[in-house]
Amino acid sequence: MDLAGITSTYETDGVVGNVAVLSSDEAAMHRKRLEAVEAELGSLHYINKIHTVMASPYELVTSPAVLDVVESLIGPDILLYNSTYIIKEPHTDAYVAWHQDLTYWGLSDDDAQVSMWLAIAPAPVESGCMVMVPGSHKAGRAEHVERPGDGNVLLLGQQIVDVDVDLARPCSLEAGEASFHHGWTIHTSAPNTTDDRRIGLNVQFVAPHNRQAGEAMTATLVRGEDRFGYYETERSPTSELDQSHAEELFSADAKMKASFKTK
Repeated sequence: MDLAGITSTYETDGVVGNVAVLSSDEAAMHRKRLEAVEAELGSLHYINKIHTVMASPYELVTSPAVLDVVESLIGPDILLYNSTYIIKEPHTDAYVAWHQDLTYWGLSDDDAQVSMWLAIAPAPVESGCMVMVPGSHKAGRAEHVERPGDGNVLLLGQQIVDVDVDLARPCSLEAGEASFHHGWTIHTSAPNTTDDRRIGLNVQFVAPHNRQAGEAMTATLVRGEDRFGYYETERSPTSELDQSHAEELFSADAKMKASFKTK
């Protein structure tokens, strides 16, 4: 699909899938790099701002194949707001309940953002790929409730109770493919029933004018220019694993998660 087709589908559905970003061999290489770092630091599941200390995700989120798509959706000036690995281990009960990403972000312009989910390992239906409700972004925010503690991996256990599941469709991805979705697009994902890990790099991009409420957050300019200065500048990794700044990573992760609780 060309950029015009991606933009048209995104505007209509609030999601576009199966966008080729990497070859399968490149995806396998990035998986090896991730798992080498995991061997040193432990699990990196749901650690925010991972691009600030690891070269692999930083390379992925700044690649032209990614940024060309993002530019077609939110414009030529692009800030990297967050990146985190979302990993479902084989044969585990972890799932993600129906939700909308924008619920807790507190951004000033709902349309000047987009999320990418890049498959580092295959994400078929059986591994718990994302399931989207096309067009749901047009209705804005849906009512969420918080029910933590039942296997839902979302930070606050948030979920939408009233979803028309008949409209939903799976967004399965081959390794190296990505999906892009709007922050109001309703989605979910089921447990991983396969023998392999389901590994995705989840990334949020915003336009520089899109300000977050509350305490100033950090971001990285990855294309164009920032004429607003609403976000503090982040550091970029200088090696495969910038071990000397690992503590800063966990501090930034805690700050990000605390900001979610206040929205």
